Amino acid sequence: MPLSLKTPHPARGAQWVRDAFRLFAKRPMAFAGLFFVFLFVALLIGLVPVVGPLLQMAMLPMLSLGFMVASASALQGGPVHPGQFVEPLGGDAQRRGRLLALCLAYGVGAIGVLLLANVVSGGQLGELQRLVGTGEASQPEIDAMAADRGVFVGTVFALLAAGLLSVPFWHAPALVYWGGQGVAQSLFSSTLAVWRAKGAFLVYALAWFGMAAASGLITALLLGLLGAPQLVGLMALVFGLMFSTAFYVSLVFSFHDCFGQAGTPAPDAG
Repeated sequence: MPLSLKTPHPARGAQWVRDAFRLFAKRPMAFAGLFFVFLFVALLIGLVPVVGPLLQMAMLPMLSLGFMVASASALQGGPVHPGQFVEPLGGDAQRRGRLLALCLAYGVGAIGVLLLANVVSGGQLGELQRLVGTGEASQPEIDAMAADRGVFVGTVFALLAAGLLSVPFWHAPALVYWGGQGVAQSLFSSTLAVWRAKGAFLVYALAWFGMAAASGLITALLLGLLGAPQLVGLMALVFGLMFSTAFYVSLVFSFHDCFGQAGTPAPDAG
């Protein structure tokens, strides 16, 4: 597929979100099933001793690419199924090696972010995770630790660092699969594309934040008026899963506006 680097208008960021929900609404069960399959597999992989967390993080580039393949298929009236997570790994060995290299690089980077965030927090993030995981602490103790300044600083650092890490990997898997680019070239092209589209990505981020905040506020108010505040947590989980799925559906639209329509894999560039 010939690629042409573009600079989308900032308003396109909101359009990516709208288009994602429109496409999701056409295949809600298929896309939701895709996301649940990934969560289930990630949960199983997380049980692998020692390397489980690294493998979980390394799967994320294939999650985004799998959703992009599925979304591109749905836009053309094609199927949406879990096999699209591994579909990009078929074909020529060189492209498969590049995709796996991206996965490994992202996994190492993500684990590095988490380790640095724990250092920045003075070890409090790791301790909080341990307490939650083992169930040794009471809820008041967990709440007190979560309010600790070190946990706050570490969390902010993790969010900012994770955001920076996502920039070179945002389009990179798709650029390898659909554009035939190498690892370094795809990371550079993705970074350049996100920078040139920074206005659209800012609007995109604000749209997601606004929807999440509005849905949480409206849900809490309605359930409070109905006398069922205990359902707020359940509804937050439902909205979280729906928004997460729609977010991954939206990735293909950002790629379209930055590089052109996604189609069949490009011949290997060598």
